[in-house]
Amino acid sequence: MLYYGQEVKLILVEEEQKTESEKQPLMNTFEPKEGSFLTAKLLAALLLIAILGVGSGYLLSKKGNVAGVNLKEKVGSLSIPKGKVVGSNDTKTFKDIAEGDLKTGGIDGEGQFHLQRPGGESQNVYLTSSIVDLSQYVGKKIKVWGETHKAQRAGWLMDVGRLEVL
Repeated sequence: MLYYGQEVKLILVEEEQKTESEKQPLMNTFEPKEGSFLTAKLLAALLLIAILGVGSGYLLSKKGNVAGVNLKEKVGSLSIPKGKVVGSNDTKTFKDIAEGDLKTGGIDGEGQFHLQRPGGESQNVYLTSSIVDLSQYVGKKIKVWGETHKAQRAGWLMDVGRLEVL
């Protein structure tokens, strides 16, 4: 039960609260920060990084040798000496070994080349490589070191990292 004096007091308190909330705007405005995100120093640093990146890429392409892999080596298909080894020396990554006659063509989209080995088509090793240009060795008897990958259709799918002409 409220008395007349208490009721007036409650109404006055409610009025004070309303006036304070009405004084505050519904949305706050934010003052813009001083300075821009792209300052002259930041632009200069980004330009320097871009120049260094392009320059280092150019120098590495001219050098032609990155992490033990010769990128510029060209081998004519007629003048490939026996015993020639190309590719990576990383035998821990490329630990699987196979040898046979290199032929073009994979099986159902797996591999671009295959090694033909004794025992028929079931013994073929289907090959891909981002390190060695296998097309230069088509028709040659070779030994490859690589990493076996899971295949859908091929019995053996290998990513070649190293090749030796036999």
